[in-house]
Amino acid sequence: MNRDNIPVIEPYNPLDKKNLGVSAATAMLSSKVHKLPPSKFIGAGVYAIYYTGDFKPYTKISSMNKDDFNVPIYVGKAVPAGARKGGLGMDVDHGLALYNRLSEHYSSIEAAENLNVDDFYCRFLVVDDIWIPLAESLLIEKFKPLWNRCIEGFGNHDPGSGRYNQQKSPWDCIHKGRTWAEKLKPNVRSTEELIDSISSYINSTYQ
Repeated sequence: MNRDNIPVIEPYNPLDKKNLGVSAATAMLSSKVHKLPPSKFIGAGVYAIYYTGDFKPYTKISSMNKDDFNVPIYVGKAVPAGARKGGLGMDVDHGLALYNRLSEHYSSIEAAENLNVDDFYCRFLVVDDIWIPLAESLLIEKFKPLWNRCIEGFGNHDPGSGRYNQQKSPWDCIHKGRTWAEKLKPNVRSTEELIDSISSYINSTYQ
């Protein structure tokens, strides 16, 4: 309010980070849902993975995705090779960056002993290079996906020979099966503790 008690309405700024997040989320949610992995395509960008199966700790998430895909279990990004080397990736051939990343996730899920790849779907959005990291961060903030915020490690790669002195990720403790992960040191938290944390997180995040 000003001194004449006339309300001051803030002008809409389409480049404000919050508005960019809403724009990315809206575009993602309006895109087609695909089985994981989708058919091959060219592009880099962001994606969301959805779960609809019967793994008991994920029952609430699965039920929220039965009629419509509302709650991603994981959100990620795939950048062009040039961006991974420290540049923005501008004028770099995107190739199959996004498709290949989704295919890697398919392989991780396929290797898990207690997950079924038929229960996973995805949405993806091809994004201009400079916006990819921001879009990913804002989508994670909006959806707070379980595998990003609570059970980390789904997106990890084989660290390679001589680097197996790190702890096994929470994801690999709960979803055993990736051969390279079995070479890592045990996690300081037990599987039972990690599963308990899932229930607390889901109940507090998805009212």
